[in-house]
Amino acid sequence: MSKYKQYDETTKRTIVELYEKGKSATDLAREYGLSVKNIYNWKKLYGTIKAEDGTLTNNKEIIELKKENSKLQQEVEILKKAMVIFTKK
Repeated sequence: MSKYKQYDETTKRTIVELYEKGKSATDLAREYGLSVKNIYNWKKLYGTIKAEDGTLTNNKEIIELKKENSKLQQEVEILKKAMVIFTKK
């Protein structure tokens, strides 16, 4: 059994939102019984990032999109190779 408390994604996002609205990391750490380092790590993962076009995103979304993009690029390469094989016949 782990001695550390596990927080779900919703709670993490809520704490990051409170931090971004101005509540100090120290106060949040005391209130929720976690370390300040956790809050900063969660901020990196779930904190909002404003893109050049004004849309808001976060690092987790960016990581997921990069994974999906990589998978799609692999599929394209496989299809290109298959097309070469089938057009030779």
